[in-house]
Amino acid sequence: MDLRDWLTAHEGIAHREVARAAKWSDRAIRAAADAGSIQIIRRTWLSSASAPADLVAAARAGGRVSCFTLARERGWWMPEGVDSGRHLSLSPNARKGVIADGDTVHWAKTVAPASRYSLRASIEDALAHIALCAPTEAARAMWESAVRKERLSLDALRNVQWTTRIAARLADEVSDLSDSGLESIFLTRISPWGLPIRQQVVIASRPVDFLIGERLVVQVDGHAHHSTAADRGRDVLHDAELRLRGFTVLRFTYAQVLHDWPAVQRSIARAVAAGLHRGARRI
Repeated sequence: MDLRDWLTAHEGIAHREVARAAKWSDRAIRAAADAGSIQIIRRTWLSSASAPADLVAAARAGGRVSCFTLARERGWWMPEGVDSGRHLSLSPNARKGVIADGDTVHWAKTVAPASRYSLRASIEDALAHIALCAPTEAARAMWESAVRKERLSLDALRNVQWTTRIAARLADEVSDLSDSGLESIFLTRISPWGLPIRQQVVIASRPVDFLIGERLVVQVDGHAHHSTAADRGRDVLHDAELRLRGFTVLRFTYAQVLHDWPAVQRSIARAVAAGLHRGARRI
């Protein structure tokens, strides 16, 4: 195995000290660079042609991938219209390298340290940057997605010494009950009404997205919902069973919640005005 192959097995990019620990000598590193099979970045990072562009950019800048870029890589829910550009983090006292045009840099004190051999910010730092970069509604949805994907403890999240008030507030507000970003956004929009709302209450052997009061069920269908006719059929049967048990069921699509919220809001308001959320029923 030559050095290029070794780098390819390590995402195409590695810290020079990691290569040395793997018994690659400085002489072998220089020879590979002179032959054009690898590139040396800022005398610290070694990369091959297979290295991800985001990691190479982070190495050149002297920082780490963070914020929306790290969220996208890790599969967190992303709101529509979110900045598709690259986001990097650099510590305030870092020696800035080459930053590509269009890249967003977060100059911020580290919340949770990451290895100096890593080109990715910690989960906590990415969340801190998202708190500042995204509108509050979208930031909360992304935080709650991270809670699910990364299996984060809410207590641990609230014990973090956040460096901004907005991050600390998000840590206090986020829940681990939303199954999707759409549910997070719905809850953020409906919470100011002051209605008694519960999530993931099991009724008729299946959880419902939201139960307002005692009898008003609201289901919100994300992009990935109803992937098959069988899924849709199960939803229809469950809705029918809920109605037979005396519940009112309102179901809204992704597009309705995000792009026609006034109509969604009006439907729920009319249901509440009619008292459809009242009255105890056995669950």
